[in-house]
Amino acid sequence: MEEKEIKAFFGRELLAWYREIKRDLPWRINRDPYRVWVSEIMLQQTRVDTVIPFYNAFMSRFPTVKALAEAPEEEVLKRWEGLGYYSRARNLQAGAREVMERYGGIVPDDKASVAGLKGVGPYTTGAIMSIAFNRPEPAVDGNVMRVLSRFFCLEEDIAKPATRVGIEKLAASLIPEGAAGDFNQGLMELGALVCTPKSPGCLTCPVMEHCAGRLAGREHELPVKTKAKPPRPEYRAAVVVTGMAGNAGKILVRQRPDTGLLAQMWELPHLLLPNDMSGIFDAKSPKEQGELAAMLGQMLEAETGLLIRPRSWLMDADHVFSHIHWHMRVYEADLGEEAGLSEAAAAAEESLVAAEAAEGYAAGSGAAAGYRWIGKEDMETLPFPNLFIRILKEYWK
Repeated sequence: MEEKEIKAFFGRELLAWYREIKRDLPWRINRDPYRVWVSEIMLQQTRVDTVIPFYNAFMSRFPTVKALAEAPEEEVLKRWEGLGYYSRARNLQAGAREVMERYGGIVPDDKASVAGLKGVGPYTTGAIMSIAFNRPEPAVDGNVMRVLSRFFCLEEDIAKPATRVGIEKLAASLIPEGAAGDFNQGLMELGALVCTPKSPGCLTCPVMEHCAGRLAGREHELPVKTKAKPPRPEYRAAVVVTGMAGNAGKILVRQRPDTGLLAQMWELPHLLLPNDMSGIFDAKSPKEQGELAAMLGQMLEAETGLLIRPRSWLMDADHVFSHIHWHMRVYEADLGEEAGLSEAAAAAEESLVAAEAAEGYAAGSGAAAGYRWIGKEDMETLPFPNLFIRILKEYWK
């Protein structure tokens, strides 16, 4: 069979299969480009089953570009809480604001305009243009590269940008006329349900008859992909600081900087330990723990300006980012008696205004603004990274 015939076979069989078995997913109820855009951003590096409840809740709160553009960023982050990769949420909102400013709140039916939106790369551009507007644009993600590498027995390393460009051209040549949206979704569906990374279901594949990778017995070898570097380990110590006086029952949290990892999210006070202190996680005896707690108190005071005194070990926790693996030891703590909390200071803390609170519990120590006392109920409104949600849930048990 000639290449042209093989390509026609692939498109025809994939379309027929997809239209028969496609999953009933909330972003497929219509072709609204905003709904498609939100779903594709959420689905980046996240499983469909995980995304569905987040998507429904997000769209319920921000049903239009205008609603998302006008929402407070902290609320957007809160609605994204649990999905991770929070820069996606910030970029999505920034893109929504661009659509409001430049295009009157309507996602444009124009590839260059869509590609110019904040956080929209080649894949998301192709997905929006093909699914929402049925334009013959490729949408190439990891699923698509795997499927096409196997079907055409491609041996190029898919981790290389040049390989991705080549596969994008190949995918574009496969799109049946007038069916770009269904074709691209069919490719993604095939990669997600059948042509999976470790156990491809060749016997149920609609295009198995002419799959060059299967015929060569290489379906388990392909695609070729250079292994990424493992995330570097970082060892950290965190404290759950309990309040006193008017803040009894509350804990101390702080907000991260406006830029960088987990920007503007809330967290427990913690610090990065020097590499030679990674042995803290091996300390078991009460004496060792006591010595380490005293040392951490001094380090935390130097880092935060607050007289934090770790009392006892609470738990260990960890979290893996794409490039960093946090190992965290968590202590229960309080503010040292030296803090001299007065009734006036407690009242300032109670106001929950970050700068005023910092003056209160820092007692003139020069601590940075951005700290505040919270109760369990505040977890409903403040966005926290998953790691700290797990720690606080365990603490509040």
